[in-house]
Amino acid sequence: MTQTLSTRRRSLIQAGALGAASALAAPFGAFAQAGKGDVKIALIASKTGPLEAYAKQTIVGFMMGLEYATGGTMSVAGRKLAVIEKDDQGKPDVGKAALAAAYADDKVDIAVGPTASPVALAMLPVAEEYKKILLVEPAVADSITGDKWNKYIFRTGRNSSQDAAANAAAFDQAGVVVATLANDTAFGRDGVKASKEFLKRAKIVHEEYLPTGTTDFTAGLQRVIDRLKGEQGKKYLSVGWAGAPTPFPKIADMELEKRFGIKLATGGNILPAMVAYKNFEGMEGALYYYFGIPKNPVNEWLVANHYSKFKAPPDFFTCGGMSAAIAVVEALKKTQGNTATERLIATMEGMSFETPKGKMTFRKEDHQAMQDMFHFRIKNDPAFAWGVPELVRVIKAEELQIPIRNKR
Repeated sequence: MTQTLSTRRRSLIQAGALGAASALAAPFGAFAQAGKGDVKIALIASKTGPLEAYAKQTIVGFMMGLEYATGGTMSVAGRKLAVIEKDDQGKPDVGKAALAAAYADDKVDIAVGPTASPVALAMLPVAEEYKKILLVEPAVADSITGDKWNKYIFRTGRNSSQDAAANAAAFDQAGVVVATLANDTAFGRDGVKASKEFLKRAKIVHEEYLPTGTTDFTAGLQRVIDRLKGEQGKKYLSVGWAGAPTPFPKIADMELEKRFGIKLATGGNILPAMVAYKNFEGMEGALYYYFGIPKNPVNEWLVANHYSKFKAPPDFFTCGGMSAAIAVVEALKKTQGNTATERLIATMEGMSFETPKGKMTFRKEDHQAMQDMFHFRIKNDPAFAWGVPELVRVIKAEELQIPIRNKR
């Protein structure tokens, strides 16, 4: 798809994608009011804070997913879908309170979110207390469907193990030494922990954790350089970073590969963050979604309609939001609009549904969505503002062999 875009469409992407995030959520406010008999859905996200761009994409994707899955009716089995948005501000205590209020005061039937893993972990016991489903999207930490899980938790977002297993394909070779750079959060630490498990031949020799919101990455990167400079073999810096600012501009400024022989490996990200990837042509990794990679009717609809609404392509978390919405609608269709929690759980366990990135299936044991990932190689295409991830191969869900980490 990427190679066949017209010049005009490319210009639309270039002009619109990087500035669209702040305006994305506006067109959907009309669906926030709930009436009697409606299916009420709480959508909780970090609408303010360092993950704001992620949250706004999730909201847009969720509303577009409801539109797609209901054929534009915004109803299932004669029941209207009412979405109540809440801002957790990226703070665990705020997210916990917001979810409790959604269940107790707003009487929602199901909740979706949040953006950040620390917020999600604070919210899990609330779902259990109120015996209501929390569909986690896009928070990533393994522990959400691992040791902190309870039966009311489902997740369409990928987990840290899925990221790690897929990214291992890029540099898991004998003689490779790796330093990691990640957020000092559940997301970052769970990601590195999973990488240790899935790297069978390469060796992690240094772990660098920095706070989300870090503006100067110099000291952390210097520690990476100091640790790797004495190592033999191929040297990699593996970056797992969420939020702005990102370390990639500083990595480019410090010329790690040219000066120190340290190659970069990372996963996918939102398009504004991938602008820095243009400096790393040939870099490989694995990602959850890029609009030009999946070839299926759901993605075709998403891309076309997102262009129509926003004059820009859908982004990383737009896909996730849409996937969560499709899962909700598919479950409600199967229950004929019955929102009884136990009925929904029984329906969703083992349920498969089509998303912009292909088929997902909720694994019965931990309710984690099993899904394909995409091995990519970055191309510096002058027609795009960001480094273009070209598909190397689809890493099938069954190939990833993701462990079941809960204690059900």
